[in-house]
Amino acid sequence: MHNAESLARPAVAGSEPRRNALFWRLMDIRISFIPLPVYLLLLGLVAGLLLTKEIKADLPTMIAIIGLGGATCGEMGKRLPFFGKIGGAAIVSAFLPSYIVSLGWVPQDIITPVTTFTKSSNFIYLFVSAVVVGSIFTMDRNLIIKGFAKIFVPLLVGSVLALLAGIAVGMLCGLELRQVLFFVIVPVMGGGLGEGAIPLSVGYGEILGMDSGKILAQFLPIILLGNLVAIMACGALDLVGKRFPHLTGNGRLQMIELLQDATAPGVEKEKRFDSDTVNQVIAAGMCAITLYLAGVLLHALFGLPGPVCMLFIAVLLKLCNAVPQQLEAGAQVLFKFFTTCVTYPLLFANSIAVTHWSELTAAFHIGNVLTITTTVLTLVLTGLVIARKMGMFPIETAIVNGCHSGLGGTGDIAILTAANRMQLLPFAQISTRIGGAITVMGALLILANLPPV
Repeated sequence: MHNAESLARPAVAGSEPRRNALFWRLMDIRISFIPLPVYLLLLGLVAGLLLTKEIKADLPTMIAIIGLGGATCGEMGKRLPFFGKIGGAAIVSAFLPSYIVSLGWVPQDIITPVTTFTKSSNFIYLFVSAVVVGSIFTMDRNLIIKGFAKIFVPLLVGSVLALLAGIAVGMLCGLELRQVLFFVIVPVMGGGLGEGAIPLSVGYGEILGMDSGKILAQFLPIILLGNLVAIMACGALDLVGKRFPHLTGNGRLQMIELLQDATAPGVEKEKRFDSDTVNQVIAAGMCAITLYLAGVLLHALFGLPGPVCMLFIAVLLKLCNAVPQQLEAGAQVLFKFFTTCVTYPLLFANSIAVTHWSELTAAFHIGNVLTITTTVLTLVLTGLVIARKMGMFPIETAIVNGCHSGLGGTGDIAILTAANRMQLLPFAQISTRIGGAITVMGALLILANLPPV
């Protein structure tokens, strides 16, 4: 997806009959990850199904539709002037479909099945499971705990500074202290929709005696705008990393990881990347599903966030040397497949099914915009500044901190896609889920003990 070619490679002379040369050249032209002839054929078939009202929410049809939509949006965003270099593909995939739906340009016969499929299948959790397993299983076991322990320091410092800076800017813009703190800053850092906005709205409703549905409606545009700012900020960090290579580990969080890669024998690295087989990839996929179901069960039994449970089980397996090298190789192929071919379709589907354009535009009050921007940028800049003291790369640390203002799992995916750092998803999940849970619990405790207005 990120290496799509706009020009066809010349056919090797004599390798194919002359009558096939043009077709192979056309197959080398990609719309994101789809070869041009296949893209055009799929487009025609979907149009035919639409005219005959045969579009259903089944898996093959939905793969075709969201694959086409995601590939188109990704390709468009990648080619935007300036924005294409700071995460334009992720921004377009995450927000353009919602906008054209609001204009009435998308037929209801497409909106309804895509929404049904996205909400009923929960395939975002399949994505998160595959990427988390791929990331954790291919990390060095001796560096995992150090990385997870270290990330809490910039996250905590960044959260406190972002809170103070956001309050100051919000009050300068004329917002009341309670409004800017509990209804702007806390929702932005609350961990997204399911683990953040919904528990917050229910808690606020009980404490303040208000309708939780109305409170949730206020939160949604704030969260969406915060996620958009984080996408753009982290996309810009990718550019900074390319301009100043000494600031980035290119997806590695800790400096010691780069040193270890440099001293690792070349034979071992080659073996690790090339030993994958179909069976190993299938095994890694089933392992990802198993860990996801374990997270679901632990959530049902103890109320802990499922993705966080899954993440810690994966870390535990790695630390206990329970992941053989063959499974690591399969997990790496699985990781590459999902990050290359599933990211933009996932963002496209969620944009149609979940993101409502009217809710996003409702947040464009100058006070909200400045407060949200200040909060997100403070998180990011704090990670950038204190990373070196923690033995971590500034760009990667800043991106993980930025995920604290993400829209849950979908937000993390959009942010990391814009930053070209999907390897950081396990750390982003810590930032979003655990950081968000602490923010929500703290806000509810404080609000419950404040005197009524």
